[in-house]
Amino acid sequence: MSNHTDTVTHPVHRDDVGAKMGMWLFLFTEVLLFGGMFLVYAVYRYQYPDQFHIAAMELNTTMGTLNTIILLTSSLTVALSIAALQKGNKFLSLCFLSLTLLFALMFMVIKYFEWTTKISHGIYPGSPELLTKPNGQILFFGLYYIMTGLHGLHVLVGMVVISFMIVFIARDKVTSDNYVKLENSGLYWHLVDLIWIFLFPLFYLIQ
Repeated sequence: MSNHTDTVTHPVHRDDVGAKMGMWLFLFTEVLLFGGMFLVYAVYRYQYPDQFHIAAMELNTTMGTLNTIILLTSSLTVALSIAALQKGNKFLSLCFLSLTLLFALMFMVIKYFEWTTKISHGIYPGSPELLTKPNGQILFFGLYYIMTGLHGLHVLVGMVVISFMIVFIARDKVTSDNYVKLENSGLYWHLVDLIWIFLFPLFYLIQ
């Protein structure tokens, strides 16, 4: 009996460990990607401190702060969703995960209005208005659009992943006995939140 049990449970455990290791390796590559961008930002900010300060005045700190609160709250709700599923509460897990998706949507809506406001003022990469500004400000907004745009793309990917998790939980493909996919999705979402925690002060709080 014990041999039969080992042959059934051990491969499942090994697959779970492999999935987690794969996710951590993926997250490591993401950290390297954004880490390189943060390094480029630091170099240019050191070269143009005054121009970066002036350019940051164009950003809406209120919107940035609101988005920070939203993402931090979404990180909590995804953690609560995992905890609820581990305890076998499928309905509560779905509720928290749906809230996470709603918060992600709110973040993107706010970012959309923020970007469109800047674009309507002629502040976007390659615009005639931006090209009249000093090099430091041009670099600031170039980095702003690239880094926040790439982060926004990660948010959209996270929304797709969370949507799949909602479907999987509803169809009992992810359960209290098999929740590694949900845990990995939560890890990804925590990384998205963590990146924003660094982006927010770099661009919004140097005013």
